[in-house]
Amino acid sequence: MQTGGQSDMSPLLLLLCVAGGVWGSSPGVWGYGRVQDRQGPGASLCPPPCQCEEDGIFVMADCSELGLSSVPANLSPLTTYLDLSMNNISEIQPRAFHRLHLLSELRISGNQLRYISGHALQGLHNLKVLMLQNNQLERLPDDAPWDLPNLLSLRLDANLLSEVPAGTFRGVRSLRHLWLDDNSLTKIPVTALDSLPSLQAMTLALNQITHIPDYAFTNLSALVVLHLHNNQIQSMGERCFEGLHSLETLDLNYNDLQEFPVAIRTLSKLQELGFHNNNIKAIPERAFVGNPQLQTIHFYENPIQFVGKSAFQFLPKLHTLSLNGATQIREFPDLKGTTSLEILTLTRAGLSALPLDLCEQLPRLSVLELSYNQIEDLPSFYHCSALQEIGLQHNQIRRIESSTFQQLTSLRALDLSWNMIEWIHPDAFASLLSLTKLDLTENRLSSVPVAGLGGLTHLKLRGNTDLYDAFSPDLFPRMRVMEMPYAYQCCVYGSCDSYKPAGQWDTEQSNTDEDLHKRTVAMYPIHTDTHYDPDLEEFQLEIEESKLQTSVQCTPTPGPFRPCDSLLGSWLVRLGLWSISLVSLLGNSILLLSLFGSPGYMSPLRFTVACMGASNLLTGVCTCTLTLVDALTLGEFGHHGARWEGGPGCQATGWVWVFASEASVLLLTLAAVQCGVSVTCARAYGKSPSLGTIIPGLPPRAHYDEHLVLAYRHRFIHPPVLGATQGGV
Repeated sequence: MQTGGQSDMSPLLLLLCVAGGVWGSSPGVWGYGRVQDRQGPGASLCPPPCQCEEDGIFVMADCSELGLSSVPANLSPLTTYLDLSMNNISEIQPRAFHRLHLLSELRISGNQLRYISGHALQGLHNLKVLMLQNNQLERLPDDAPWDLPNLLSLRLDANLLSEVPAGTFRGVRSLRHLWLDDNSLTKIPVTALDSLPSLQAMTLALNQITHIPDYAFTNLSALVVLHLHNNQIQSMGERCFEGLHSLETLDLNYNDLQEFPVAIRTLSKLQELGFHNNNIKAIPERAFVGNPQLQTIHFYENPIQFVGKSAFQFLPKLHTLSLNGATQIREFPDLKGTTSLEILTLTRAGLSALPLDLCEQLPRLSVLELSYNQIEDLPSFYHCSALQEIGLQHNQIRRIESSTFQQLTSLRALDLSWNMIEWIHPDAFASLLSLTKLDLTENRLSSVPVAGLGGLTHLKLRGNTDLYDAFSPDLFPRMRVMEMPYAYQCCVYGSCDSYKPAGQWDTEQSNTDEDLHKRTVAMYPIHTDTHYDPDLEEFQLEIEESKLQTSVQCTPTPGPFRPCDSLLGSWLVRLGLWSISLVSLLGNSILLLSLFGSPGYMSPLRFTVACMGASNLLTGVCTCTLTLVDALTLGEFGHHGARWEGGPGCQATGWVWVFASEASVLLLTLAAVQCGVSVTCARAYGKSPSLGTIIPGLPPRAHYDEHLVLAYRHRFIHPPVLGATQGGV
């Protein structure tokens, strides 16, 4: 009898062992991936049009995106995974899954469900994952809650829930993960949450909650993660987080908090805290006294007006502190005892100075971001030996001393752009052996020390208009990206070749390929007759990589209007401009002498022509200036182009040229008008206008025949009386 009993129990034990193995290792049970499209012996147990996959003796059914309006019938009792998402199911009948005792994951997301009764999920005693997100659920069961004793994960996000009844979660007491975000909740479901003592992670984000009452989470002692961001929370009780003994992450970002949440002092295990983008105006003294385990604080985008001196003191495990957008902060916070801080961000504030003992307080600091402040003087960062990135852009720094960045051997990126730096000590960067990126954009530098900058790969100097000298490529053997104030400073890096004709590029490319082939044949003569060789291909790849590594992207790029060799590109242009200059100077000088040197009065037309000659003479002077500069810098204009472009000579020449050109156009227009008036008067009255007296309504200062004047006065000054005859007055 005993033997027979053991024989009868063997298949059951085997089934349980296989089931246990599947539940413990199958990715379809615990994961969230789509079931693979594979047919097997279990296909006979798969209801059409679903797709099923056999996993041992179990079945995984994928019925998603099929337009179903109800749960398929004849599902196999051995189904462990069922995906009904993205269909048109609006109602689940009672006992729809009562035969699926082995089902461990059920997905019904993306349907049109408005309500799911407790009887609809009857029989799912082994269900561990239930996904109901992206439906239209308006209410949850209360009197007959879901009986899912082994459920671990429940997703109810992206629905239309406005409340959670008190008895909703009585049948899911083993639940560990709960999603209630993106609904219409206006308050914390305190009573309903009391039934979830095993809950570890919960999100109530993207709702309409305005207040958190005291003891709201008192029975959630196992909760580790709580998300409350993107609500409308304005206030919270001082004991609202009472009972959250295991909480490590609290997210209060994007709310409407008016005061600092002092309730967090009861969270002794809190490690990550976020309440940025609120309306908090003050951080009180000893704000985090009850949170010794804090590692990260995100507090930016708040209108901070006051920070207690001891607010961030004695947080030995804090490694990230972000206070971006605290526009009213005037003094740097005291960080005594916060010795593990690695990342400090304090931007868009009103800081004007940094404490002298900053590095003594923060010996492990690796990232310091202090951009968009009003800092004028920098202390020595000598003791911040772990610093890797410093951001000081958009401040008011004027000088960099030799001790400012001394012995920062780990520093990789230094941003000093958009300041007012006029002077940098020659040894300021001498000890920055690891520095690869240096940004000095938009300052007032006339020189940049290069000691210690041999490892740079990125250098930005754009906007320093007083910096004229170029840097030799030998100074920066690893340089990849460079931004200079003037295009001519990029000539030494070969950037002037970027506007060569296409034929020249083709010739150089063919020569390069030919040289590569010759070197390859010389090193591998035995493989010259073969079509493919792995060693040969590897050698070619190495050469290509070496060519890429030596290229430098330097901007602004020289071009035809900012040349490297000569100001005037060709001898044809050069000779043409010389001829134009000589003809313009000689011809316009003779014209002016003849006009102003001849006796007699100066008529308006004659005066206009003289002014046109003067403006053309100025244009000739400017052209002659350019030709002289070209002659003096022939073949090496790139070495002098920056000083010429930024100097007063170029600016004066450009101003005179524009003035002369505009004056010529204006005077030419006046001359045309004068000629037109003369022709009109000659045709109408038989005489051209002269410098006579001006008569209203007639061309200026002209002598006219007496009869013509009388006729003019009779017609225009004394018009006919209204109602008179044509010949009467």
